Amino acid sequence: MHQPQGFVDPDHPDYVCRLRRSLYGLKQAPRAWFQRFAKFITGCGFRGSVCDPSLFVHQSGSETAYLLLYVDDIILTASTDALLCRFIDLMKREFAMSDLGPLHHFLGITVTRSSSGLFLSQSLYAQDIIALASMTKCNPVTTPVDTNSKLSATSGPALSDPTLYRSLAGALQYLTFTRPDISYAVQQVCLFMHDPREPHMHALKRILRYLQRTINHGLFLSVSSISGLTAYSDADWAGCPDSRRSTYGFCVFLGDNLISWSSKRQGTVSRSSAEAEYRGVANAVAETTWLHNLLLELRLPLRRATIVYCDNVSAIYMSGDPVQHQRTKHVEIDIHFVRERVRIGAIQVLHVPSENQYADIFTKGLHRQLFVRFRSSLSVCSSPAQTKGV
Repeated sequence: MHQPQGFVDPDHPDYVCRLRRSLYGLKQAPRAWFQRFAKFITGCGFRGSVCDPSLFVHQSGSETAYLLLYVDDIILTASTDALLCRFIDLMKREFAMSDLGPLHHFLGITVTRSSSGLFLSQSLYAQDIIALASMTKCNPVTTPVDTNSKLSATSGPALSDPTLYRSLAGALQYLTFTRPDISYAVQQVCLFMHDPREPHMHALKRILRYLQRTINHGLFLSVSSISGLTAYSDADWAGCPDSRRSTYGFCVFLGDNLISWSSKRQGTVSRSSAEAEYRGVANAVAETTWLHNLLLELRLPLRRATIVYCDNVSAIYMSGDPVQHQRTKHVEIDIHFVRERVRIGAIQVLHVPSENQYADIFTKGLHRQLFVRFRSSLSVCSSPAQTKGV
């Protein structure tokens, strides 16, 4: 390492320090720790995942175990209690670690287990965000984003001190891990972190007012059969008032459970709504392909094709018709990718009416009735502990 400021040897300013042991917090410390742990756990019979480097899978006959590592936090589950205890004992012998019992808290996410499934919540984290903004007594609202306006990069005066805005926007990004209903609203306010203005702060405070109303909401994962992957894809064509780029969003269900979602602004300007929708489909297909491969590594192969729902008929035609070359040559790469998946039978792109297009919640502001219905369809609900006695 370089000599620390204030402790530079005047006779040898170009010398570096030789470390006799790793210091916690060095940039290379996580890499060294991961290599050390991966070497040990693979020696115990686990195999590292190709799709997710932090995942390790053990398969021996009918015995299966999964281990998920994030720095020094570990989730371990196994098909039998005996197998689970064996791996816990092996890790305790090798590393100084504690067994916290059944999963109840991980990386700020509270896990509530019941006979019907798992409830994932970040309510305490949401309360901290609201307190940081000094809005613990704010008036709540029913939706996180206004349906009548689009945020512009040049509207309104600039904030005198953007520090709070950036802190709140960054904190809200992590909250979307269990709150997909605020993904679009958070994505919109994060577009202006480089130069936030007063209308942007008003939009951010509206998200906090919505969280105040739904502080106990989280993501519910129910016990259900794994029948296949189902995705919904949508795009808001030319929705950005400044660049005219489109916002796309998708959500992916494994059986009845929401397992993946996204709300992003497209990197290029689309020349038509069909192109914007098709690019959204391509991103959804890429995500489902990755999930399909991940499930294969988890020894959970899917027996039927993944279904991707889109409410744009032209985009559906483009996914299966190789003739429309002239009007779609500028999106050739995406077309070849999706068409190949459709041709081999891995993907089916089907039409869905707009009133049942759940991905709308990731691309635009919705009225209260539709927003609440879509939020419920995504399994975002209040804590079972809160509703049990109602």
